[in-house]
Amino acid sequence: MGAYITYIIAAIVVGYIFYNFLKVRKGMNKPPSENLRILTDANFDATIKKGVSLVDFWAEWCGPCKVVGPIINELADEQNGATNICKLDIDKNQATAQKYGIQSIPTILIFKDGKPVEKLVGVKPKRVLMKALQSHI
Repeated sequence: MGAYITYIIAAIVVGYIFYNFLKVRKGMNKPPSENLRILTDANFDATIKKGVSLVDFWAEWCGPCKVVGPIINELADEQNGATNICKLDIDKNQATAQKYGIQSIPTILIFKDGKPVEKLVGVKPKRVLMKALQSHI
């Protein structure tokens, strides 16, 4: 009897892990939010010079960046233009990535009136990003 309970618990745990994997995978394939600003070396300074901006430095080949992507999209939709929620592809915009010393991705920088005020490296949950963003508004 005890072995059956162990198998049932194991099946529930595996099912839960698989469900969460599919949920994250589904979010990875969503198109970017229309409230999300795509930055380049050319428009970076003009976009972040006023107000608060959150910039996700990422690359297409980066697995953790694909996990952060849907979170950034949700933030962009929730902020709806109140703050700049942006992404910058470091492979296509190396000058800006070098200017801000981006060595690991995903890296998220929060800017206030064009100056970096906070740096977050690695995958962070939405509540952490929101708290960091709110502390500078």
